Amino acid sequence: LEVKNASLKKHFSDVNFNLHKGEILGIAGLMGAGSIHLSKALYGCYEGFEGEVYIEGKKVNIKKPLDGIKNGISLVPDDRKNLGLILIRCVRENISIASLDNILDNNFINYKKDKEVANKEIQQLKIKVSSSEQRVENLSGGNQQKVVFGKMLETSPKILILDEPTRGVDVGAKAEIYQIMDELTNKGMSIILVSSDLPELIGMSDRVIVMREGKIVKELNKNEANQETVLAYAAGGVKE
Repeated sequence: LEVKNASLKKHFSDVNFNLHKGEILGIAGLMGAGSIHLSKALYGCYEGFEGEVYIEGKKVNIKKPLDGIKNGISLVPDDRKNLGLILIRCVRENISIASLDNILDNNFINYKKDKEVANKEIQQLKIKVSSSEQRVENLSGGNQQKVVFGKMLETSPKILILDEPTRGVDVGAKAEIYQIMDELTNKGMSIILVSSDLPELIGMSDRVIVMREGKIVKELNKNEANQETVLAYAAGGVKE
């Protein structure tokens, strides 16, 4: 992935960066720095997004989330209950909703395929449920988050954007989510990680870009990134 001159009025401007195959790129910044808006813009959430996006060297035009999915970009949003899940529906329905084309036969949902897809993700992501028919609202935060992962992984992304992926989950679920991330990058998937949890961001990322007031102010490799350095650049305490 290569992003050139990306801008979104009032949120970020003239943003340039690249993402390598199998890499986790962390985006750090204080509240209002533009990191969450940037990640959502790359997925197609904002009409006013300007700039050039290249995937595997090919320029793509992403104006809505469906464009993002078609071009191999998926997003696990920061607010799973309002943006990532339909809480009153079951696990099976939530997992398949973003990739219905995979389970349709003559425009009708093939229930057998639907169930197989859900059970595959439940098994792979170790989602703790009584069955795929269990309502999502009755799951723990960590298992709800894994359902969102399963849903987006069914869209077969090359690039997975994670906005605050472990917010509101317990320590055990955090470790499982980190393991999922490692497994995905080992298979060649690329990840953009936006997290306000600095130890998480620094620990999981191969590189970290730091944003302040809508601009990238510093790129740090794994050896350079520590909490003090990231915070100093994010707060404007370092003059280049």
